[in-house]
Amino acid sequence: MYKNTLLIIILFLTATFAGADDLVTCSEIVPMRNRYDKISITDFGGVGDGKTVNTKAFREAIYRIEHLGRIGGSLLYIPPGVYLTERFNLTSHMTLYLASGAVIKATQDTSTWPLADPLPSYGRGRERAGGRYMSFILGDGVQDVIITGENGTIDGQGDIWWNLWRKRTLQYTRPHLIEFMNSEDIIISNVILKNSPFWNVHPVYCSNVVVRYVTILAPPDSPNTDGVDPDSSSNVCIEDMYISNGDDMIAIKSGWDEYGLAFGRRSSDITIRRITGSSPFAGIAIGSEMSGGVENVLAEHINLFNMGVGIHLKTNIGRGGYIRNITLSNVYIENARKGIKIAGDVGDHPDDKFDPKALPVIRDIKMKSIWGEKILQPGLVKGIKNAPFINICLSDINLNGPYKARTRPWECSDVKGSSLKVSPWPCSELIGSLDGTCFTHM
Repeated sequence: MYKNTLLIIILFLTATFAGADDLVTCSEIVPMRNRYDKISITDFGGVGDGKTVNTKAFREAIYRIEHLGRIGGSLLYIPPGVYLTERFNLTSHMTLYLASGAVIKATQDTSTWPLADPLPSYGRGRERAGGRYMSFILGDGVQDVIITGENGTIDGQGDIWWNLWRKRTLQYTRPHLIEFMNSEDIIISNVILKNSPFWNVHPVYCSNVVVRYVTILAPPDSPNTDGVDPDSSSNVCIEDMYISNGDDMIAIKSGWDEYGLAFGRRSSDITIRRITGSSPFAGIAIGSEMSGGVENVLAEHINLFNMGVGIHLKTNIGRGGYIRNITLSNVYIENARKGIKIAGDVGDHPDDKFDPKALPVIRDIKMKSIWGEKILQPGLVKGIKNAPFINICLSDINLNGPYKARTRPWECSDVKGSSLKVSPWPCSELIGSLDGTCFTHM
């Protein structure tokens, strides 16, 4: 199945990106670096037979990179084969390079999986109170780290975690596949990420992060397998990707209620470009955990198929924070329950200590050149009483319903905005006069 999927991906990306605009790329944020010191996992006893557990080999190889300190860093080469391993940590100034046919596969013994403290901006695990399982591949406090190769695979073998979650027997939050914390100058490129236990890529408290030419795959019913979730991070570039998963394809976050407000680190200056995929949830999402604030986001040239929601900005009372200066353009959506959703009643709370008077600010949201087919409801924009969403700007939007099927009209409340050339006709709250600010620079 995955071979056929990858063939479709390659053909689609070739057709889609060949005519893309010549725009600023991720390489301007973090340039790719060559490593002149190269070692192989087989130098440390690694065996790619799919049965041998290679945890010792990975940890010894990375220990060698960390303590030898070669000028310019070191590259750890993973040759073709299936390398089963427990989780491991990365170190600064290293490249993890997966050859074509190389697979790094997580073991499935959850009883030995170590725990980590909850993130301070969340105050607890995202799924369960208390700590959380450590991510399969983790870089904490590192810089200049690259995960790349020849489209080798990192396989989280998440089905055992998904089943434990469905049975409600997990005591802690499931592990991410790849996580970087308190880190900078990170590149993830030219790899396939498959069957993550929880979120696939989670840069949190990071700066200068590039995720490009990555394929993310998980079954549509796999719970919470978000694709890429920048979280309280800045200068992030995500581009040229295919994602087919069980939750939001890309979700920007910045902390949860009173914990995110106290931590106070925003997500900002994020570019998302040329993303294709499908999900029962959202294609491009912001929130619902956004208490540290999210601003200066550009998402463009997005192709979404068989979606729950195409574009979803989500928040709730008690969040505080803000979502502002967001631009989404050149988005195609085919077969979705909702084309656009901006809502102030989405998401739960970490505990009962949140302040219901901490109301989020949602403003300066610009959406242009968005079109779709087989959309059951073109849009829903519902703000919060006493905290309306303002300056919601819609331009050149055409979201058609299914052939001969009844579609729901736009729904709006507690929102102010303007629109230009929008079909079906939006609700009255979004038909304000064009005062010159809404469509500036659109």
